[in-house]
Formats: sequence, C-alpha cells, structure tokens
Amino acid sequence: MLELATLGLLLREPLHGYRLKQQLELFMSSCISVNYGAIYPLLRRLEESGYIVTLGQGPGEAGPSRKTYGITATGRDRWRQKMLEHPHESWVNTRSRFTIKFFFFSNLESAERDKLLEHRLMVCRLRLESLEIEPMPADRYQSDTWKRHFAMLQDEINWLRSQLRKEQNGPGAEEDLGVITTNHRSCQLS
Repeated sequence: MLELATLGLLLREPLHGYRLKQQLELFMSSCISVNYGAIYPLLRRLEESGYIVTLGQGPGEAGPSRKTYGITATGRDRWRQKMLEHPHESWVNTRSRFTIKFFFFSNLESAERDKLLEHRLMVCRLRLESLEIEPMPADRYQSDTWKRHFAMLQDEINWLRSQLRKEQNGPGAEEDLGVITTNHRSCQLS
C-alpha cells in the first residue's frame, strides 16, 4: 500500500522525501499507520527499479540535502497496475487499500473507476452475506460490536452505490439511494 500511495503522490507532483512523508501522513493516517523508517528504503527501491528518478537535490533545513523525486513512465505503468489489482488480503487491509485507491481515482479512466467500485461493492456484499448467517453473540459487548460493524458495512455499501451512480451519471449526480435493509433478525439496530 505504501508503494501505491508513494507512486500516486509522485504522479501528482514531484516531492522531496520529507514532504512525501508529510503527505503520506496527511491522507494515509486514517487508513494505515505510516512507518517512516520504510519510506527512504522504499524510495531507493523505486528508484533502482526505474519507477522514480531524482530530479534534483537541494539543501536541507538542518541536515543532509534533500532529493526531489519524480515518477517515470514505467512508474506510471506500475502505479496503474497496483491500482487495478485485487490482492488477497485481510478485510481490514482491503478496506485500507480501497481508501487509498479512491484517493487517486481522478487519475484513472471512468471505466477503471467503475470496475474498482463494482469490485469493492461485491466484496462488501459478500462480507455482509457472511455476517448475516452468523449467530448473534450472547455477550452484550460482542453483540454491540457486531452490530456496529454491520452498520458500518451497510453504510459503506450505500456509499459505494452512491459513488457508482455518480460515476455513471457524471459529475454532480446526486440521488437519494435509500438505506439497504436486511431481514436478518439480529440486525435490528436501535
């Protein structure tokens, strides 16, 4: 995910390492924790792979000089490949990965955005279906946690449907899509 985000940020504009760290923290902190010790080794690997290049080097404020990085054509191809792939990973990681991808949606074609939204919607619906067949925990706190997860999942499905509708109807398309309901007895939220 860090590679995807780094290439995506460099796709928007050249950045030096410190500014890149700031940008990653700004938008990724809601998705995953940013391990700053991994950023500079990642930049070296991306440069060695030909995905990014050093555009220049300037003096640092209080330390060593700062390299400014830019993305290459190969890096753009790598970014697009990472955007469109669907690796097998945990539920938490798939949610974080989709959030990062959505952040960069403006750099994709409409058909690519549609495919990513439809895939995420399918994953969420399958998750919802698997939750619906599970028995409700007897413990109040476990039950409340389960209900909260269920409500968050329903909210994400509604949001994805709304985003798909906007994408298909063009910019500014706003429709009331209603709330997804279920007949599962344990999903009665108060």
